[in-house]
Amino acid sequence: MNFLINPSKKQILLFAAIHLAFSYSFHGKDTSSINIPGNNNSKLASLPTTRVIAFYADSTTELSIDPRKPAQPIPAQDGAEILRTIPGFNIIRKGGTDGDPTFRGMAGSRLGILLEGELILGGCGNRMDPPTAYVFPAAYDRVTVIRGPQSVRFGAGNSAGTVLFERDSGRIENPTVEWLSQFTLGSFGRNDQLIDTTVGNAQVDARFSATRSAADNYKDGSGQMVHTQYERWSLHGTLGWNVNAAHRLELGGIISDGEAAYADRGMDGTLFERQNLSLRWRWVNTQSGPLRSTEAQVYYNYIDHVMDNYRLRTFTPTMMMPSPTASNPDRETIGGRIENRWQWEDAWAMQAGIDWQRNTHTTRRTMNASGTPVETLPRITDARLRSIGLFSENTWQTTGQQRLVSGIRIDFHRANDERLTVPAGMMMPAQPNPTANQRRTETLPSGFLRWEYEPSQAWLFSIGLGHSQRFPDYWELINKESAGSLSAFDTKPEKTTQIDLGMSRRGEVLSYSLNLFANRLDDFILIESQVPKGMRMATISRNIDAETYGGELTGHYKINTHWHLDASLAYTRGRNRTDSLPLAQQPPLEGRLGLGYSRDSWSLGSLLRIVDRQDRIALNQGNIVGQDIGRSSGFGLFSVNANWQVSERN
Repeated sequence: MNFLINPSKKQILLFAAIHLAFSYSFHGKDTSSINIPGNNNSKLASLPTTRVIAFYADSTTELSIDPRKPAQPIPAQDGAEILRTIPGFNIIRKGGTDGDPTFRGMAGSRLGILLEGELILGGCGNRMDPPTAYVFPAAYDRVTVIRGPQSVRFGAGNSAGTVLFERDSGRIENPTVEWLSQFTLGSFGRNDQLIDTTVGNAQVDARFSATRSAADNYKDGSGQMVHTQYERWSLHGTLGWNVNAAHRLELGGIISDGEAAYADRGMDGTLFERQNLSLRWRWVNTQSGPLRSTEAQVYYNYIDHVMDNYRLRTFTPTMMMPSPTASNPDRETIGGRIENRWQWEDAWAMQAGIDWQRNTHTTRRTMNASGTPVETLPRITDARLRSIGLFSENTWQTTGQQRLVSGIRIDFHRANDERLTVPAGMMMPAQPNPTANQRRTETLPSGFLRWEYEPSQAWLFSIGLGHSQRFPDYWELINKESAGSLSAFDTKPEKTTQIDLGMSRRGEVLSYSLNLFANRLDDFILIESQVPKGMRMATISRNIDAETYGGELTGHYKINTHWHLDASLAYTRGRNRTDSLPLAQQPPLEGRLGLGYSRDSWSLGSLLRIVDRQDRIALNQGNIVGQDIGRSSGFGLFSVNANWQVSERN
């Protein structure tokens, strides 16, 4: 049960949840049936300790969590919700689902979101469907976060960090049938289901996952109903063929959909359809030589999104909208990557390759959905975006205790503005686009250098310097105006130079880590709303100079065999150097304290989350997700949950 504690010390009962897991598996004689490099544990291991705070001490730059592990305050139902359990992450809320994540105060395409190696983007011009809206956490085995510009392998412009949602796959040595099911029940109609099945042998294997999550509107502390109902589902499938000892082919596909009511705006999301197809080839050197492996991947991704003001709510005519309205953007993405891994004895390793992506974005809209349904209208292409990136990441073990990790990347971007007209206000007709049919090309470098020192198995220290250049994304380039024009197509690329300091200690009883960062942001792309333009107000993209700094402190203390204590502290502070203002949309100081108890088949967990007030604001300034609208007060949240594994059979 969760209790919200506001500054006036009122306590509001939000909901109580029960999370049940049932699993069954059958193997051949060897129960360690799935052989995955770097992961020798079966997916159906005994019930893990409740995860109240993410903690991973084997690296100062990376952090990994298991999205299926019992979590506080309740199992996540979308990608943003699972990321919120990691110190440094926050959510810009829109409703009951489909929140937009921020990391260290940075949002949008500054944070790369990859699903099984595929960079995914949404379609809505107002970010109703951020990339995390198409993430179903329970369908993945692992979520990995790379802090800051400390990797170049996973796409361009990920200045704040990179998030990898990954599923395990690999050779099955013995005939195997394995399945897992999980259920979550809660008040206000919250109910989630997961079924995950793996079957196969040494030649062929298949994995299938199905997820569903739904909830009704909820009542706030005053008894008022909040418009936040949602329902979302997904099907994930993978077929694997081990051609021989060295070669493996995988064919994967995903279909998903959903609908969500939004309390923060006048329209709801009534379609979140995703269709995905991917093909992956892996080669592993079974002989000798420095080239150890090669992996190639191609994928197709299609997002179809509908928002309207009549399907999930009662339509009320107004002077601005006398008839039902609907908008239907979509995005088609075709991409791929090739990566080679070399190893020269134990001193030097290199991962190098190429990735590419092509995006086509279209839209259609009706102001009279009852007379002219949006699906009957032709689609109009407004943007085409392409990128090709070359990257190389190297690790040099200088001594037994020290190593240097470096990376360099160069990206070639091209953007076409396909809009012939652009909107000029609610009551004004569309105007000719001043950048119609223009093409932009940019060549942008990125790179990093990191020194790591590991004096013993218990301690790890690092210091890294990274630089990232980010091409403006669709929302900044196409969907906004500039200060002096109806089009923001001339917005400059954003440049981030950041220093990262890391320290971690790993112990049987006490473990903790500290990560600090400071950066300089040149040509930071600021989104500003309510900008006067004649007789109307506009939302614009403009370049400024800024800086941010802060960090995260996490700790884990094993009290005894069954009890453990977790704690974390996260803080970010930003400054708009151009306007001499605080940098907008920065999270306040946040602390968490968790206490957990676990046995073989059940566990208990509690979490106290305290968030400070935020009075460092810049009115009407922010990012593509949102702008500052006023100061916020502090709050506290206390959560308790119980988890019981019904059975596990082998």
